Amino acid sequence: MTTPTEDEPGTRPGTAGRAAPAKAWFARAMVWLWLAGLLTLAGAAADRAHPLVAMGVLLCAVLGTLCVRRDDRQVVQAPAPEPEPPQASRPPVEAPVAALVAALPEPALLLSPDGEILVANERVGLAIGAARVGDPLSFLVRVPEVLAAVRAAAQDGFPRRVEFAERVPLDRWLEAHVVPLHLYSAKGRDSGVRGAADAAARIPAPDAVLLTFRDLTQQRRVEQMRADFVANASHELRTPLASLSGFIETLLGPARNDAPARERFLTIMGAQARRMSRLIDDLLSLSRIELNAHVRPDTPVDLGGILSHVCDTLTPLANDRGVVIELTRETRPLVIRGDRDELIRLFENLVENALKYGVTGKRVAVDLACEAGPAGPVAVISIRDFGPGIAPEHLPRLTERFYRVDVAASRDHGGTGLGLAIVKHIVARHRGRLGVESTPGEGAKFTVRLDVFDEAAKNQISAKA
Repeated sequence: MTTPTEDEPGTRPGTAGRAAPAKAWFARAMVWLWLAGLLTLAGAAADRAHPLVAMGVLLCAVLGTLCVRRDDRQVVQAPAPEPEPPQASRPPVEAPVAALVAALPEPALLLSPDGEILVANERVGLAIGAARVGDPLSFLVRVPEVLAAVRAAAQDGFPRRVEFAERVPLDRWLEAHVVPLHLYSAKGRDSGVRGAADAAARIPAPDAVLLTFRDLTQQRRVEQMRADFVANASHELRTPLASLSGFIETLLGPARNDAPARERFLTIMGAQARRMSRLIDDLLSLSRIELNAHVRPDTPVDLGGILSHVCDTLTPLANDRGVVIELTRETRPLVIRGDRDELIRLFENLVENALKYGVTGKRVAVDLACEAGPAGPVAVISIRDFGPGIAPEHLPRLTERFYRVDVAASRDHGGTGLGLAIVKHIVARHRGRLGVESTPGEGAKFTVRLDVFDEAAKNQISAKA
């Protein structure tokens, strides 16, 4: 199969490919005819050929030459094809429009009706990917729903909203807003048209499309956390309630007159009731702390006195478990701005966890020190146990609500799964920082950093005021 070539000007379509070889062959034939005519004429002059034969050959050569020249003249004089009119180019994006797209607080793209990127702000590169002006949108966004929404908005002029999820490289949820724009054809509108059909017919097609993205990941995660919280709280309350209901039915029925069973059941029921009470207290405390999370406490409190009070309060529990609490603190007072009751709850939770889960280490070290920080002195409180430690995969989730490394051990120790969540929120309300370090087999260390309240600086500021 041969590939068709373009037709020469002045020839019929489809004959240019066959005409060129034919012309070359005919020209060579004319050359041989002229040579044959001249040789025949020379032979006639020498009486070796008939003069009529020589004249016939020369006549044929002359006629062939005239035909070739006539055909060439027609080719040269053939009219040249008319040039195609240039395609109408799209007007450039005006500077104010580009500046407005660049100033939008969300990732934004200005597209042509064909889906070509005209303007992209810097936030697109951070949230979606590197965008290059002139590339199709499909090079950047590979979501069929978003591409279809852009095409539909460019055709009918109606805005659209699309929610989609991405799994690579991380799970995240995004919302795309597609808004058609009339940047260059606003004068063609007729605001006085009556009737929706007539108005839609007179409004020109959009000449640009604005595509913006909104990150819904945080919102979806909060919704999931709330759902998990309700499910976990319901489960934690349902278990002791079911236990209490079962024992009550047993005491009213078969164990009505069984004194030993009654005593055993009442002991278990008391433990379950205390478990429910602790859970409700922790939920109320967590709710109260979250309610005031935006308000930083401003009451001066001494950390040394709070830690001494916590250690004295938990000494009986430590003695029962055979654990020694070692408190090391500076002699000078370290005063911070805080809520005394919340700080007591913070350190009680940390020391009590160390006593419960580090019992094999036989001691718990509580240290209070002061170090220099970027904005002034910082109080550093560390609580360390010497028990089995925590596996690395559990460390990022320790402060989640109802998260337990060992569910059975936590419930045996009377834990609700909310202790470290309360710790995290109290530290956050005091504008502090919480750190966790653990090596399996060597124990765990929780560190809290709080800014020291400088009374001398406060006095200087008051004097200047």
